[in-house]
Amino acid sequence: MPKNLKAILFDVFGTVVDWRSSIAREVEAVPQLSQVDGELFADRWRSKYQPAMERIRSGSRPWVKLDDLHYENLNEVLVDFGVDELDEAIKQHLNRAWHRLSPWADSVEGLRRLKTIYIIATLSNGNVALIVNMARNAELPWDMVLGAEVVGHYKPQPESYLKSAAMLGLEPGQCMLVAAHNSDLIAAAKCGYKTAFVPRPTEYGPNQTADLEPTAQYTVVARDFIDLAAQLGC
Repeated sequence: MPKNLKAILFDVFGTVVDWRSSIAREVEAVPQLSQVDGELFADRWRSKYQPAMERIRSGSRPWVKLDDLHYENLNEVLVDFGVDELDEAIKQHLNRAWHRLSPWADSVEGLRRLKTIYIIATLSNGNVALIVNMARNAELPWDMVLGAEVVGHYKPQPESYLKSAAMLGLEPGQCMLVAAHNSDLIAAAKCGYKTAFVPRPTEYGPNQTADLEPTAQYTVVARDFIDLAAQLGC
């Protein structure tokens, strides 16, 4: 087990929860979108995620929480799919689909095991209400919700990692980031975090080509959260 490890922080979208299948299911449940390919819609919506945050990271736009970015992006995607009019209440319900994402099959058991020894917390770009509602819906047993809205910075800005550790009263080296994304782990490692790569080879569907393997040296590489818990003595 890594020495001096006190807290394990998690990327959430894609690492803990299956956003693509969850969003596709929600889209296809909307009668007005019954002819839309839910997975294609989910992919298009998610494709706007990083560009929207980058405008904030670059300083070209003031801080906006992820719920609001998701809503702006949703309106763009609806236009892309030729859906010109959708009741506002339906749009708000669909936007909150991100609050109802389903966990990967191993997530809850693995988190519960890790929690027996370590502090477990989110380190997500999701805003607090989104992450809390998701946790209640999916029974994710976080000790604390940390991340972008709490510290005022979107990953991979260094402040998102450093301030999250500080809010736990810990040094970065006492924290581990768990993620299915190499770029996130590399950024965390530069801030002094220990790192754990857990691949999610179908996050982007059956034809995913990125993040299938670790591309750097990490503290731990695990098959899933249950394997991670075993490797960390839980």
